[in-house]
Amino acid sequence: MDRGIARGVAAASAAQWILGSSAAVSALLVAYPVFGGQAIRYTFAAIILLVLCRLRGLSFVPLRGFDLVRLVLLACTGLVGFNVCIQLALRYTAPTTLGTIIGCTPVVLALLTPLLARKPPSLRLLGAGAVVSLGAGIAQGFGGGHPLGFLFSAGALAGEVLFSLLAVSLLPKLGVLRLSTYLCVLAVPMFATLGFVVDGSNVLRMPTSAELFALAYLTLILSALGFLIWYSALERLGAARTGLFCGLAPVAAAATSAMLGTGRPGLAEIAGTALVAIGVVYGIGAG
Repeated sequence: MDRGIARGVAAASAAQWILGSSAAVSALLVAYPVFGGQAIRYTFAAIILLVLCRLRGLSFVPLRGFDLVRLVLLACTGLVGFNVCIQLALRYTAPTTLGTIIGCTPVVLALLTPLLARKPPSLRLLGAGAVVSLGAGIAQGFGGGHPLGFLFSAGALAGEVLFSLLAVSLLPKLGVLRLSTYLCVLAVPMFATLGFVVDGSNVLRMPTSAELFALAYLTLILSALGFLIWYSALERLGAARTGLFCGLAPVAAAATSAMLGTGRPGLAEIAGTALVAIGVVYGIGAG
């Protein structure tokens, strides 16, 4: 395997493992104001990334026209819209249903990425994406729920897809570190505004020690580090192939629960993990 592809595979795998394992950490924040917590998380992630930009000697790169629109749309959909849709979806449907619908990301990216480039989709990538999505669904259970739950879950799926799709054209102009920094900076006022609208004066409160740990983990590991390695993979593999690794998130969540002693993988999780692995291995060799 080419060294660049191997690094992309490692980065994409690590990013989705971080995302999946963060579910157990996020459970510590169920009582904390949702949007206020997100605003805190992205504030400190932005500070960390700005310091890294300074240490790397990266200057501010202004964006204009469609590039600026893409950046704002990326922050609105891939960060804010994604999180809002998840919160709304969970009011009407089971987490397994939400996870299964978001698990269709590999298929959607395998289809849309070439179409937007005015190229025919790769049958190999579409097949691999279908196998990965099926494996992710089996690993976490397909669930059920209210039609509104499916609607908001589809919105979360759109946010997940756009988080990668809209970034493709921005990465050559900004690079991985700048793009991650810009997104975190933009997310802060968006989440803060939502927090004041939804929770009013209760948008923030002093976190408990467990909540502080969760916020620190989500800031350092999921936001700052997770964004950098995911976009690094996207830069090396492209959106269609990188999207295959989205199937690893539910596998990582199940594995983390097992390691923490809060869950035990059964036959479904093992079968689903095997399908995800087969789909990724088959699809990663596609051009």
